[in-house]
Amino acid sequence: MSSQVARVYSAIPYGYTGSLVTVEGDMHRGLPSFNLVGMANKTITEARERVRSAVTNSGFTFPDRKVTINLAPAELAKDGAHLDLPIAVAILILARTLRPAQVERKLFVGELSLDGRTKPIRGIINVIEAAKNASFTTVYLPRENLPLARLVTGINLIGISSLSELFAELKGIPYTPIVKNTQTDDNPDSTPSNPSNHSPDSSPQTTSPSTSPVLLDHISGQSAAKRALTIAVAGHHNLLFTGPPGTGKTLLARAAAALLPPPSPLEQIEIAKLHSLSAQPNYNFTQRPFRSPHHTASTAAILGGGNRLQPGEISLAHRGILFLDELPEYPRNVLEALRQPLEDRQITLARANQHATYPANFILIATMNPCPCGYYGDPDHPCTCSAAQISAYRKRLSGPILDRIDLVVNVNRLRSDHFLAPATPSSSTYASFHAAAQALISTARQRQTTRYQNPAIFNAQLTSPQITNFIHLAPDARAFLNTAADRLHLSARGYFKVLKVAQTIADLDAAAQITPAHLSEALSYRVRSPASDPP
Repeated sequence: MSSQVARVYSAIPYGYTGSLVTVEGDMHRGLPSFNLVGMANKTITEARERVRSAVTNSGFTFPDRKVTINLAPAELAKDGAHLDLPIAVAILILARTLRPAQVERKLFVGELSLDGRTKPIRGIINVIEAAKNASFTTVYLPRENLPLARLVTGINLIGISSLSELFAELKGIPYTPIVKNTQTDDNPDSTPSNPSNHSPDSSPQTTSPSTSPVLLDHISGQSAAKRALTIAVAGHHNLLFTGPPGTGKTLLARAAAALLPPPSPLEQIEIAKLHSLSAQPNYNFTQRPFRSPHHTASTAAILGGGNRLQPGEISLAHRGILFLDELPEYPRNVLEALRQPLEDRQITLARANQHATYPANFILIATMNPCPCGYYGDPDHPCTCSAAQISAYRKRLSGPILDRIDLVVNVNRLRSDHFLAPATPSSSTYASFHAAAQALISTARQRQTTRYQNPAIFNAQLTSPQITNFIHLAPDARAFLNTAADRLHLSARGYFKVLKVAQTIADLDAAAQITPAHLSEALSYRVRSPASDPP
């Protein structure tokens, strides 16, 4: 038999996008061997044993010649088990079990188990988008990946459960799965079934919250904090709650998740795409993310990185909320690294041989105590911290980080007679306050969409030219703001952040212009109260 070359197309995730990979197979005389080349990491080199077992256990003959598989382009670092299926298809072409014409303009991706069944892969949306952009007409992928893959429209997706089923699909013959002896199978429930490739799949398994959502009406009092939370969600502003422990700061932050409107179809794709690249591929992409990493999380876990340059918590919070509880407890280098993502709404991770840019457009909600013991300024509980301890505690947050926070709100302790008081006047209107806040937020967001002609732009994201073009102040408001900025020594960033918050307040009030009253409220969230300053 003369030497021949098989060519099968696949794709792998590469950062936030995908990259095409050509699987080239060559077979010629020589001692039987199976070699993989093309800058493959350990996971891919191990595919030799997985593919060999999958091919033979699926009833096909593995060539008894010297087989070489090249993964092109060779300079592209490749990781993961995405290429198991296209490698197996290349082997079947070399063995003349399949013809090259049967795989033309088709793309294959998927991991194979030793018995030939397919397993889901991460980053499936990246793969499908890469295939669509390269004008491929059909993609064969593991059946478990279909629910996420179908978020990308305009391309034919065929889910398969095994290598044998793929062979039958390419040959156009009926597929009859091999039923194993369930008494000896370690996992009897995993025997593949034979549903139609084109039949609707059940909904994806998603992670659902273990508890019911927190509503504003579940929180007694704290009307000023609830107002600030409404402003933050409406205009996509960063928010910091300060106050003694046990005053409801964390509960207020968690209530923000229930205030957010559901994501749009485009936002669902972005959310699903990022989570499919992480260790949580089954995240419910119909809900906006609420990420709350612990303060002991590593820099790579929060910002992203690792061997695979995976997205971190700030990217997994994209289109949702990043909640940092007890902000000063996070390492200073982590907090300082948040400067650029908070401004650019994205983060670029760079390594020696690869780089990736992930979106990170989130609302930052953080909490902190006024001092290490937590009781500075509390009239009912004495503070045990010295002035030096309080100063050192505050210095954990640099000026540039605080300058990127739009609203700072003091959450004071409630009297004990408020604890068991009903949150609303009657049970029939239990969610009235929360529902009213949601309605205000929805109206304010719609006004922003109409003003900027883009549903993805919010007041907090405006640039200086956009502020000049879109924000309108009443005649007496401009003089009021300039006087306040001079007296309070606001930085240029602080000046514009006050304007942006005031615009959101005006949107909540359905006002056409920013008035001194709107600016006054915005300034009250910018200036910290005297009780929060160390002695």
